[in-house]
Amino acid sequence: MGTQNTPDIETIRAAVAGEAWALEKVLSCYDDEINRLATVKKRQPDGSTKAVVDEDMRQQLILKLLEAIPQFPIEGE
Repeated sequence: MGTQNTPDIETIRAAVAGEAWALEKVLSCYDDEINRLATVKKRQPDGSTKAVVDEDMRQQLILKLLEAIPQFPIEGE
């Protein structure tokens, strides 16, 4: 896992509340990790393999993250 910006607590609270701007910011923060997890090796016609992002898998990961955000526990609430 590379360096990634983690969202600040205000952004997390807004995302849990369903604010669109905050959800977009959270997705942006984790975009590299989502792409890494959705990367698969595809065999090329010449027999070699190439790493590509599987867009269906990427969208599923994004959906799972968006579904999980409202259940994120916020301390003190």
